[in-house]
Amino acid sequence: MNAYSIIDKKKKGIELSENEIMEFIEGYTFGTIPDYQMSAFLMAVYFSGMTDRELKVLTCVMRDTGYIADLSGINGIKVDKHSTGGVGDKTTLVVGPVVAACGGKVAKMSGRGLGFTGGTIDKLESIPGFNTEIDEKTFFDIVNRVGVSVIGQSKDIALADKKMYALRDVTATVDSIPLIASSIMSKKLASGSDRIVLDVTVGSGAFMKDEEHARELASKMVAIGNMAGKKTIAILSNMGVPLGRAVGNNLEVIEAIDTLKGNGPEDFNKIVKTFSSYMLTISDVCKSIGDAEYRVGEAIKSGKALEVFKEMVRLQGGDISYIDDPGKFTKASCIYEVKADKDGFVTSMDTEMIGRISGMLGAGREKLDSVIDGSAGIIVCKKTGDRVENGETLAVLHTNKKEEIPRAEEAYRNAIVIGGSRVEPVPEILGIIE
Repeated sequence: MNAYSIIDKKKKGIELSENEIMEFIEGYTFGTIPDYQMSAFLMAVYFSGMTDRELKVLTCVMRDTGYIADLSGINGIKVDKHSTGGVGDKTTLVVGPVVAACGGKVAKMSGRGLGFTGGTIDKLESIPGFNTEIDEKTFFDIVNRVGVSVIGQSKDIALADKKMYALRDVTATVDSIPLIASSIMSKKLASGSDRIVLDVTVGSGAFMKDEEHARELASKMVAIGNMAGKKTIAILSNMGVPLGRAVGNNLEVIEAIDTLKGNGPEDFNKIVKTFSSYMLTISDVCKSIGDAEYRVGEAIKSGKALEVFKEMVRLQGGDISYIDDPGKFTKASCIYEVKADKDGFVTSMDTEMIGRISGMLGAGREKLDSVIDGSAGIIVCKKTGDRVENGETLAVLHTNKKEEIPRAEEAYRNAIVIGGSRVEPVPEILGIIE
């Protein structure tokens, strides 16, 4: 293999062969191609792009450089959901049990939060005793028994992606759609599920800030999944505002429990209903979206979905008394209300900044080994489109870092705009790509 010629071809926009891609990626992963040549390759892809065929090959080669889960020990069609990230995104905590309560199988491998996006594993681990590092047999047994289990992602999954992402981060190539798509899908394909539903978030609190690029990314990922033999769809969801009201680990788990009890925020209920319904139809549990939506409603109304969640928590070592009585969750020592200083309407929100403020209060991590405070976070009381009166509470800050309150309050005020005219909020669902 001549690494120089492969870089040169991609630089000129010439389609690479399967062998060229395979040899280059494997060579870099296992140490025969240096960082400087991979950096050049990444930049060539950034500017020249990749055909769908190249992208499928790249993704599958990346998948094959690490651990690939074999879920054949789990009965039925396994369906996975992946989100591109956001603020207040506790969707998996609810849709997993809902889908399982309706007869689906969700064997979910999730990650931890980094930066302004929260991680599902961090949220579940805020339930005392909950173990996300169970062995494979226990994982399979739980899914076979109750229909859902969520564990931490294997450190050996898609080894090429780990090395490539670290290099992308320092070579200004993170925001390449082909590289984003292959990064996400290499891990999804390695996770072993039969069907995949992608949540591609759009807006100020998402990685993709505009709908045009989000649609392009979604289309690439759907094409990769389908070409790799995994039936895949993508749902574009609004992350121009935080999802639900709660941002932060304990707070989001409590909101998830409330939602399973039928008392969730309206926007989060809509997301849960949509994603659960598509997961049920793509995995052939339901024949139509209408049928699935009815069954989702019944699973929540009857309490069956909540019971599935409790059983998953129990089987993974968690204390289910916290599910019965969410008031047991540890509360922050300092709870502070941010008040409006004028009348008007919330016309926009910098949702990414709200996520970062939550991290400032202790709810997030900037490095993978940072310690998270499960009690820290924000309850968002007013969102885009809402009427605000002088003195009303805009948000409630929860923290054990009292000294951060002045800075956090100022940042929160700067993160929202209050104007004189009402604007229509963006719908929760922006489109479906199949």
